[in-house]
Amino acid sequence: MIARTWHGITEASKADEYFDYLNKTGVAAYRATQGNLGVYVLRRIEGNKAHFLLLTLWESEDAIKRFAGSNIEKAKYYPEDEQFLLELEPTVTHYEVMVKP
Repeated sequence: MIARTWHGITEASKADEYFDYLNKTGVAAYRATQGNLGVYVLRRIEGNKAHFLLLTLWESEDAIKRFAGSNIEKAKYYPEDEQFLLELEPTVTHYEVMVKP
């Protein structure tokens, strides 16, 4: 199993609106991709910024490619992300899952 993490930052005042948008775009796309084993959305409000950390679980690298395309290290963004995110981080991180629940 492979874990994939993505990080994004919004203004705290837009955090709830971004979470709703995120559920309609990225979260829905993760869940619809064959080989996705789960998605977690974590949020931390820090002052006037909201940090989002998405953790997705995948059965294989091929499953990740079905979601992300051939370059699995490149972050995937949606058209309205620029209206919410303070920057578009270019990459994501992958981890081999060593202990499972």
